Amino acid sequence: MKKIIIFVIGIFSYICFGEMERQKISLTIYNQNFALVRDVRQINLKKGIQILSFDEVASEIDPTSVYLFSLTFPKFLSIREQNFEYDLLNPDKLLNKYLNKEIEIITKDNNIFKGFLSSFNNTQLIISKTTDGPLFMINRENIRDINFSQIPEGLITKPTLVLDIENGKEGIHQLELTYLTSGINWKSDYVLELGEKDDIFDINGWVTIDNKSGATYKDANIKLIAGDVRKIEEVDRIRQPMLAAEAKAMGAPQFEEKEFFEYHLYSLIRPTTLKNNQTKQISFLSSSDIPVKKVFVYDGAISKWYHYENWGKLPYNKKVSVFLQFKNSKDIGLGIPLPKGKIRVYKKDTDGTSQFIGEDIIDHTPKDETLKLKIGEAFDIIGERKVIDHKKIAGNVYRDSYEISLRNHKKEKVVVEVIEHLYGIWEILSSSLPYEKVDASTIKFIIEVPSDKETKVNYTAQYTF
Repeated sequence: MKKIIIFVIGIFSYICFGEMERQKISLTIYNQNFALVRDVRQINLKKGIQILSFDEVASEIDPTSVYLFSLTFPKFLSIREQNFEYDLLNPDKLLNKYLNKEIEIITKDNNIFKGFLSSFNNTQLIISKTTDGPLFMINRENIRDINFSQIPEGLITKPTLVLDIENGKEGIHQLELTYLTSGINWKSDYVLELGEKDDIFDINGWVTIDNKSGATYKDANIKLIAGDVRKIEEVDRIRQPMLAAEAKAMGAPQFEEKEFFEYHLYSLIRPTTLKNNQTKQISFLSSSDIPVKKVFVYDGAISKWYHYENWGKLPYNKKVSVFLQFKNSKDIGLGIPLPKGKIRVYKKDTDGTSQFIGEDIIDHTPKDETLKLKIGEAFDIIGERKVIDHKKIAGNVYRDSYEISLRNHKKEKVVVEVIEHLYGIWEILSSSLPYEKVDASTIKFIIEVPSDKETKVNYTAQYTF
């Protein structure tokens, strides 16, 4: 059965009094999988109690968030009751409603059968000429069309919001329907391309909007909220599908950004159509020649919080991590609040082809803050960490000596940040190189390692637990 033709003789039990025309639709989309929809429609309303039927609303609507307001006569309209109808029409529901009722069947060879539907399943229909007459079966694979007299009460072709209103002013009203819906998400993606010397980069930013709300929004005005808005979720309906943005942005940025409460608001400067089950990508950032610093970091401890009795017995990390560090400031070509998202990093090889070299995720980042992106692990720089001495000085006092070695197999010298984690009440008794206290449990060494050489740092720490 390829299709079902429905000849509608009857009508819905709820009818708008007058033709409703959509004037404008706006979406404010939050990066927490929901959106605020503002749907403005125009209708000629009679005075008194009547029923309004809003179709083309999101199937993921939160009915408790619905608010209807007359922009034309705000003091004359009130809602008495509202219902969200989502029992959508499908072939089996329609057949079930027509059990013991007359239908017309047209087969693929153009034979027409009229009769009362007695029963059906996935493979066949059983009909009779009269309600109590003989039965005969028709294979559903041989059916071309089924004609029904009307849509049965209680079934609808699309999600519909039905409002029982009382109107005190007859005339043409502009109605604004506002509601929250889940199933719409947005995220930002960034493409960063390093220069030849790894000291500058070009960056392009994309907004990716994923619409699975069950509605299409034609020529909508779209705004995006970046920030962590508190919203109580009674049911976990978070959706995961996303689409990565790996192309370069073309043309000027298309969003205007401004502060909004404790968040940031990005407004698309033109209307766009957002279809249901569509992922849309829009350019919002493009900047070139941003200065960047490549940073090597060695954090030798695999476990930062193991028991002191195991010191010297556990293996240590040999990988040296590679970071790109830059400041989100206006004077270098950025300086705008950056929504959280994934940054993919590329670099051209010798024949001019861009190659992917790593990625990281940033959180919401205000202007003038420093970003440090972990891109991967260095191939030609090796770290090694040893506990070379471990002594118990007193009942709760221990003294340990460490040796950290860095071997550089690159053609040029490198500078490596070495991170060490300390415990309890600690004191550095001796060190072969200067160090910086980062916080209450961390110190940092800055170590220069010449090409094809090894550099070591030794220090002794005493701990009281």
